Amino acid sequence: MQHTNKKNRNRGSRNKMVSTIDPQKLVKKASQTKEEKFVSTQTFRGLQLHQKLVRNIDSKGYKHPTEIQEKSIPSLIDGNDMIGIAATGTGKTGAFLIPIIHQMLEDISTTALVVVPTRELAQQVQDEYRSLTKGLGFHSSCFIGGTNVNKDISIAQRKNRFVVATPGRLNDLIDRRALNLNHSSILVLDEFDRMLDMGFINDVRKISKATSNRKQTMLFSATVDKSQETLIKEFVKSPMRVNVTTGTKSSNNVHQDVIKVSSSENKFDVLLGLLNKDSFEKVILFAETKRTADKISKELRKSGLRSDVIHGNKSQNYRTKAIKLFKSGTTKILVATDVASRGIDVDNVTHVVNYQLPRTMDSYIHRIGRTGRAGKVGMAYTFIN
Repeated sequence: MQHTNKKNRNRGSRNKMVSTIDPQKLVKKASQTKEEKFVSTQTFRGLQLHQKLVRNIDSKGYKHPTEIQEKSIPSLIDGNDMIGIAATGTGKTGAFLIPIIHQMLEDISTTALVVVPTRELAQQVQDEYRSLTKGLGFHSSCFIGGTNVNKDISIAQRKNRFVVATPGRLNDLIDRRALNLNHSSILVLDEFDRMLDMGFINDVRKISKATSNRKQTMLFSATVDKSQETLIKEFVKSPMRVNVTTGTKSSNNVHQDVIKVSSSENKFDVLLGLLNKDSFEKVILFAETKRTADKISKELRKSGLRSDVIHGNKSQNYRTKAIKLFKSGTTKILVATDVASRGIDVDNVTHVVNYQLPRTMDSYIHRIGRTGRAGKVGMAYTFIN
């Protein structure tokens, strides 16, 4: 796709990042052949789950487990360690929460710690946990950066059966001796590959050591990198492996194309021409840096487009509100750094736009995974300078 706008401003194109991606791999048509949708012949009642948990699952309208849930829940209930690989939107969160809650109902001493890479994902995990444990009287806490640490210290003192946290804040609480994880029965590393990519390896090692008395370890992600296998063995010795996707390919439900911008073109004007099309109803636009994300969002608003931005420098309250407005449709375009490529569960995202080429194929896969969900076909564009 070639554009001929001859202006020469190229806003936002100076922040060039080194990428390992071959642009030719970013052009792909969504599968024309309809994939056979997995339909479980099993019900949650048939998985021998505690009846109180089944009632809450029923109240959420869930009757049959997803593929990752059907393949993992029975083994996790039995206490096995596991590595689970499944695409975004396939029910990974339920795959580890349901067996955890079952074990909590069966054994009052069971407690769990879930570690995730982003604040948004932590909040989503806690929301799902609370809905599945409604009326059970289980205390849970969510510890994330961007919130009042003194308040977290106070919350950490209570008897929490379930904790979900980001690595930085969790280790801060450990260092302050506000949180003792010696009695954690279960450790879950969700989106573990992303945590390793983000430089959290030493944090994760510290957390693993702090939960050395645990009985069960679960690692879940949408992708797996062979180069991380040695690190993975530090946390789980002989895990069961459940794969419902290869974990290495981009979504078959997403049309993918590149937009080549020549040196004589105005990159931002090309972007505006794209976003002003009627089909671009709900868009996540990715930039590599916080500064670029801020600049793009500001210029989009000046151009009359309903835009907002989220990245690591934004307060948690701001990020939560921005996502809420985007989900409701009040905001049309959400500009983000990779903080949003995981942990943001928004229905009906029509397009993903990579304003800058992602540095790795892993980041690309997770970015475009925000669209083309729940059987729908999405569209992803990547700008190439």
